[in-house]
Formats: sequence, structure tokens, C-alpha cells
Amino acid sequence: MARFLSGAAACFMLLTGAFLFWQSRAAETSPLPPAPPARMATSALLAPRSPEPPEATAKSREEKRFSRADKDKNGRIEREELLASRRKAFAKLDKNGNGALSFEEWAEKTIGKFDGADKDRSGWLNATEYATTAPPPPKKKRCSC
Repeated sequence: MARFLSGAAACFMLLTGAFLFWQSRAAETSPLPPAPPARMATSALLAPRSPEPPEATAKSREEKRFSRADKDKNGRIEREELLASRRKAFAKLDKNGNGALSFEEWAEKTIGKFDGADKDRSGWLNATEYATTAPPPPKKKRCSC
């Protein structure tokens, strides 16, 4: 029993010593010195600051989206207005005009893209040829201000 008590006391003292050591290490660390004051360049004082453009709100974005879909500008979107762009895209793919897409009609654009990229007519694309099939980057909208 004495061994058990002496072991528990030694463990308690070891934990107490570790805690006190940890606390003393935390007190020794000093906070960082304050940052030096910022200096302004003389050219920055002379150049006029352009105001930042206001950020579009979610409501105005939604209003613009609604306006684009409302083709006849009557304040409501009808089924034909919404489906018109999809019908045009379908008509471009439907080469024979029968109102149904076969696999060949659907894959024709991809096959043409592959044939156009395969410059050496090897039947496969190397890394340089494949890089030419990447879609163009999205156009950035220019500010009208």
C-alpha cells in the first residue's frame, strides 16, 4: 500500500512540476514590439484616388438575369422565351431536321474537333494537339463607366 501511495504522490509532484514549469515559460515570453508607423510616399499623396465601384447586390443581379430572359419585356417570362435558346442549340445539332438527335449528330461536333486537332493525322492526340481543344477563357465584362 505504501508503494501505491508513494507512486501516486510522485506522479502528482511530477505533474505539478510540469504545470509550474509550463506556466513560468508562458510568463517569460514577451509580446511583439509594436509595428512602426507607416510612411506614405509623396507620389501617393499627389495622385488622386479613384473611388471603388460599388458591388452589385444580389437583387440587381437577379433583376438583370430576369431581364435577359424576358425577351418581349412585358414583365413575365413565358415558356417559349425560356426555351428559345435551347431550341436554337438543339437545331444546330439536328443536322437532318427530323426533330431527333442520333448519336452521330450529337457526336459530330466532338469528332470534328478531334479531327481538327489531330494535325499529323495519326489517329491520336499528343499533349500539344490536345491543348488546342481547350475551351476559350471566359470573356471578362468591361465596365461601362
